[in-house]
Amino acid sequence: MAQTFAEDQYGKKIDRCLTDTLVKFGGGLALGTVFSLLFFKRRAWPIIMGSGFGVGVAYTNCERSLNSK
Repeated sequence: MAQTFAEDQYGKKIDRCLTDTLVKFGGGLALGTVFSLLFFKRRAWPIIMGSGFGVGVAYTNCERSLNSK
């Protein structure tokens, strides 16, 4: 069996966190853009809010992942 070092596990968790953050940020950005274009007369706040929600959810997931053993 291959030995897994703690640094490698931590690195994989960080990589997953960064990937999750980019995906959630992109999804929030896209959803905010759609809502801005269709419902809110091209205002900027739905885009910013959607992106913020995406980053917030990713942060929560990352925090949970890093604190688990």
